[in-house]
Amino acid sequence: MDTLSIRDIIGPIMIGPSSSHTAGALRIAYMARRLCLAEPRTVEFSLLGSFAHTLVGHGTDKALVGGMLGLDTDDLRIRDSFQLAREAGLAFSFTPEPDAEYDHPNTVDIRIVDADGSEMSIRGESIGGGAAVIRRIDGIDVEVTGEKTSIVIRQRDEAGVLAHIAKSISNWGVNIATTRMYRERKGDAAYTILETDQAVCPEIKTAIEAHPAIRDVRIIPGDSATGVSKDDAADVEAAQTRFDELDFPHGAAMLAFCERSGMSISEAFLEREDALAASLGYASDTDGYLDEALAVMRQSATRPLEEPLPSMGGLIGGEALKLSALRKLGGNLCDDQLSLAIAYSMAVLETNASMGRIAAAPTAGSAGVIPGVLLALQDSRGFSDEDLKRGLACAGAIGYLITRNATVSGAEGGCQAEIGSAAAMAAAAAVELAGGTPAQCFAAASNALTNMMGLVCDPIAGLVEVPCQKRNAAGAATALVSAQIALAGIGNLVDFDQTVEAMRKVGRSLPFELRESALGGIAATPAACGFCASCTPGMSCS
Repeated sequence: MDTLSIRDIIGPIMIGPSSSHTAGALRIAYMARRLCLAEPRTVEFSLLGSFAHTLVGHGTDKALVGGMLGLDTDDLRIRDSFQLAREAGLAFSFTPEPDAEYDHPNTVDIRIVDADGSEMSIRGESIGGGAAVIRRIDGIDVEVTGEKTSIVIRQRDEAGVLAHIAKSISNWGVNIATTRMYRERKGDAAYTILETDQAVCPEIKTAIEAHPAIRDVRIIPGDSATGVSKDDAADVEAAQTRFDELDFPHGAAMLAFCERSGMSISEAFLEREDALAASLGYASDTDGYLDEALAVMRQSATRPLEEPLPSMGGLIGGEALKLSALRKLGGNLCDDQLSLAIAYSMAVLETNASMGRIAAAPTAGSAGVIPGVLLALQDSRGFSDEDLKRGLACAGAIGYLITRNATVSGAEGGCQAEIGSAAAMAAAAAVELAGGTPAQCFAAASNALTNMMGLVCDPIAGLVEVPCQKRNAAGAATALVSAQIALAGIGNLVDFDQTVEAMRKVGRSLPFELRESALGGIAATPAACGFCASCTPGMSCS
């Protein structure tokens, strides 16, 4: 991803159960649909790598079909996407190809036939946190992220075409952010892919298509399309300069800035968000987004305390209610704050596993840790919602640094990258809310990452249920322990950045079977394989 924002870390707001395997898969199919020149009628999905093993268990199949229907990642109708597709006249099929070659573990090949009979093949990768990239179109390697508005142009490779494209766009006052050309060989078919800072009107498409070498033009609206006028260009340039100063490459840079400016981590990261928005030509609505994210977190953490939510795979459902009942009976072994954190975090995973709406933080599989800790602190310590939003911003800063320098994807780095990162984020947030210094926040995050180092990702039957739900509770406990150690002024020999780098290396050294494939660890035990044998066909086992 070119530029990470808080929405990429505390988010996306989505339907569970997996940010990589549900939201990211949907995003791939959504972009594929936008590349179609007519309504898709038949679509074949070939699942590679991790996708081949977790197709049903993570709702990847429903998400892919939902994306082809144009649904958003937080649309509850994703649960019913198969029926919606049949009603829309869209035929679909799935072929797991676990032995096929791939570059990224979350890869899908899509073959589409549209209403005009045209065929198109697309390869997409879900790169973590709900983000996705189109890597190949009709056999030609490309790169389409969908972060900005993308113009995808199929053409003959000949002189003057690129100049015509640029002129057609600039005539309408739209600024080109990036331009890439892809071809197999000189003079043959080629793709030009441009990203723009503004939305693209239909007239631009028509102007580009006027050149005889242009075969077709497809537009994918971006997540951050803006309307920067030429009059605003100077302000945008100044904002870009400010953003460059605040786009912290690592923890040491952020900590140095906080110490120079006297800002907290949350204040520094929110300052970065404002500068990022201004550099793209729009007013920041980070505060409104955090309101929304907090509301979704609270709903996902509280509903299961009163109403059991059966999961897709049948492995969990009702655990949060049992924990709530134990607390009401005075049977807690832990203190009330930790008991609340455990209950809330496990409740979020119930919501997630039932394909409910959650806020990934930083992933769907680890979505319970941060709300578990923050909501427990609010109940036990009386923090306001504004305080919790500060906590989310601090957590977002830590997650941003981990994502930028390592990974938060279980398929790439194991569960240490998901639960470990979430625990680090929650630990830092807890320290800031308790009045700790930025240095103590980083120490707490390091403690949590260290304590979760090496944790494998081994979901039984490919479901984000067991052991995921209880690991969220353990992550919340680890966060509180890590925060308390840091608040006591106990430092670390190994700093935050070195800890993140160690986590990255450990993740890369984990075998495929221990990185979200459902082929190793607890997922490969006799009891787990016995469950798989009784599952719906398509669920994975070793």
